[in-house]
Amino acid sequence: MRQAQTLAVLDKIFQAVFNQSNPYDLEKVKQRFAFDIILPTEVHDTDTGELTYTALPNAEKYMTEANTHKHEQKESWLRPKQDVKNLKELLDLWAEINYTTTERVYNSENVTASDPIYESVNVYNSTNCGECKNIIYCDGTYRSEYALACQRSNNANFCIRVDDSNACTNSYNVICSGKISNSLFIQDCNDLHECIFCSHIANQEYCIANMPFEQAEYFYLKEQIIKWILSD
Repeated sequence: MRQAQTLAVLDKIFQAVFNQSNPYDLEKVKQRFAFDIILPTEVHDTDTGELTYTALPNAEKYMTEANTHKHEQKESWLRPKQDVKNLKELLDLWAEINYTTTERVYNSENVTASDPIYESVNVYNSTNCGECKNIIYCDGTYRSEYALACQRSNNANFCIRVDDSNACTNSYNVICSGKISNSLFIQDCNDLHECIFCSHIANQEYCIANMPFEQAEYFYLKEQIIKWILSD
């Protein structure tokens, strides 16, 4: 995604989670919400020098996936047999063709600064994600839409910082939980709606720190907590 489209996606995520537009630029969003997520690393195509992104930052040589296809069309990667006298010569021959492919994108559209991505649309600076749409700074996220800074999770929709969880919507900072909606700071919980700072409980709503609140009081406190989250 281009920057303008990415910022528009961020606005929709922030509206769903915090009921307000995103107040930050992309770099600030990355610093505040994706600070601990392993994202693709910037490297350069060894042959062309162009900037590219990889999930394998320790390789010696890189080539974008697009350039590997161009090479195949121009000159086959298959080479004629040569006489090899020792292992060193064999390793040298291997080094000549051993490029690590970058920005691997499979059956996907509108993917930027990511590697690898599978069957997804509108992806920005993410890695190892599949069957997703409109995701930003994610790692290991699948079957999700409008997700920001999520890791190792499935079905995280309109969510920010959901880790090791499944079936979450409109929520922020959810860890090892399932069926969470409209909630903030949840860990090891199941089937919660409108809960904040809760751990190890299930089938609840309007709880803060595992304590039940009246609906009006709950929403007043939630508004204050959101201001705290987004404050400098």
